[in-house]
Amino acid sequence: MKKWIAETIRRTLSAAAAGWMAVCLVVPAQALGEPNITPDTTIGEIRANESIIGSGFNTLDRTALWPEQPWQYTSWTLEEYLGPSAPDAAAGMNLLIENYNSGVQITYKIYTSEEIAADPSKDQVELYYFPARQPGAKYALVLPGNMFEKSAKMREGCSTCYHLHEMGYASFILRYSIGRDNSGNAAYNDLVRAVEFITRHADEFGVQPEDYALVGYSAGGQLCGIFGTDRMGYSKYGLPKPGALLLGYPIVNYVYVKPIYFYLLDGAKPGDDLAPGDYYYNIELSAEVSANYPPTYHWFGRDDMVLLRMNIFQQGPALDRALERSGVLHKMVVYDHAPHCTSTGIGTDANGWLYDAAAFWEEAVAAKQESERG
Repeated sequence: MKKWIAETIRRTLSAAAAGWMAVCLVVPAQALGEPNITPDTTIGEIRANESIIGSGFNTLDRTALWPEQPWQYTSWTLEEYLGPSAPDAAAGMNLLIENYNSGVQITYKIYTSEEIAADPSKDQVELYYFPARQPGAKYALVLPGNMFEKSAKMREGCSTCYHLHEMGYASFILRYSIGRDNSGNAAYNDLVRAVEFITRHADEFGVQPEDYALVGYSAGGQLCGIFGTDRMGYSKYGLPKPGALLLGYPIVNYVYVKPIYFYLLDGAKPGDDLAPGDYYYNIELSAEVSANYPPTYHWFGRDDMVLLRMNIFQQGPALDRALERSGVLHKMVVYDHAPHCTSTGIGTDANGWLYDAAAFWEEAVAAKQESERG
């Protein structure tokens, strides 16, 4: 099974062609929206913004166990929809609008038309691009969390990209496979393809292909963590090693959710064996850390009820012990008040965590470069 999964990913990567970067979207000449989104803007107004529509950015972001429909929540304000992270999300959405109005292509398909024809679910997998102010910047790839059928593209994605832009970085949000589309390691395959895509087209994006950061929240943090492993990570695909993993309340061990996903996502039958490494959700990051693991900054809150229900001692603390044992540069921060889905931390003890994490990223890259010179 493991060999089949690895071979499937290798075939998928080799099928990609340089033509991927053909323009998917064209800025309309007379249909530009205003970057006037605030926490009080309604979801209906956001979805009617001509530049949001033209950019291709998907605004279905509400955490639920069933797919959100476009007509839902239209009268809700962004603050009602996202909670305390609304101001940062609004700033990120306004940045997206400004970029689009300036002629920047926002949305990129990372699978070829042939791959999408063979598997239509891949049409939903997209990268959303936030360029840096200056070319040649380092970039971060942001993987929001998800709740089976949803991913927090505005709550965690746009909020994070806004602050990364303020710090001078380029960034991307990955809309990856979730829910019923996430069988056969689809979400993880999407991450591998996204890094390959950005690496291949770094010049066009104006970013450095090396020393990038993966920023992952919750389930997205677990996917980023897997990318650092010897078993399924960057080295398997000949991709550059991340300069750092920056993880907010990552899931380190799915614990009792493993068999649920095994049956719901991958069609297991009673008696089937869930072998280690067959599926991404069966990877326990703390058991996979080696000396090759990327420098890692991670944090969580003591009042994070999601991680508490999944045995918090098998989450961040277990990962930190493994990083320490393997001699990997790392930093763990534990906040008294930082619930799950806190995002950039507004209104909690984690406010400003991303700036601390970016400083860690820079220190890790500097230490690597010094080691290479020495």
